[in-house]
Amino acid sequence: MTSGKSCTLRLWDKINSGARKYGLFREKDLIVLAVSGGPDSVMMLDYFAKQARRLRLTLIIAHLNHKIRGKEADKDEAFVKNLGRIYGLETITKRTDVPALAKKLKTSVEHAARHARYDFLTRLALKRKFRLIATAHHADDHAETFLLNLLRGTEPKGLLGIPVKRAMHGTAGISVIRPLLQVTRTEIMEYMKANDLSHRKDKSNEDEKYRRNWLRKTLIPLIEKKQPRFKAHLTELSAKLAKRLK
Repeated sequence: MTSGKSCTLRLWDKINSGARKYGLFREKDLIVLAVSGGPDSVMMLDYFAKQARRLRLTLIIAHLNHKIRGKEADKDEAFVKNLGRIYGLETITKRTDVPALAKKLKTSVEHAARHARYDFLTRLALKRKFRLIATAHHADDHAETFLLNLLRGTEPKGLLGIPVKRAMHGTAGISVIRPLLQVTRTEIMEYMKANDLSHRKDKSNEDEKYRRNWLRKTLIPLIEKKQPRFKAHLTELSAKLAKRLK
């Protein structure tokens, strides 16, 4: 069995290698960490908190309460605030009635949640003069996004999946980075266990009426039975397309 230390160092090496390859962050950077309380964002927080002294990073935690899941959402918010105390990091939270916003924008709750989240993160980065926003999207998210776009019908650009780094439109030098795109959900859960890290569970992620959940829980596992490197192949394909579409 892989020891906790070797599991941790292996994932750190993966993330650091990707960060160097794509120029995600550097020494003395100021980074807003988007933390939902789920395992992905908790793992990202733990990674950055443990790199902060060596790289002299300045970090703040940001959490948006979407008010979609009632008391459970409030518990998520309290959990993230407690994480801030544990890691000794400033934590900024905000509450937005996403269902009401979805009605106002005449769009889906998922789209409204994404709009509200990035608006909150961007405004915070601008106010505090931070140039980077880190989100915890990983290799599985990339594969799901690729397939979602394919199923909906998309231009070639939609097959790029989730970009590892992108500039925020209409902002002065602020970029979103995804340092975990080199890492799978399975590896993240191994890291969480190895480091005895707790997290919040969003039960809505289990409901297969949402197409993304169906892809994650049913379709992708079926594909991986035939091709275990499916997610890696999609990542490679997206990288090749990105070069061609520049």
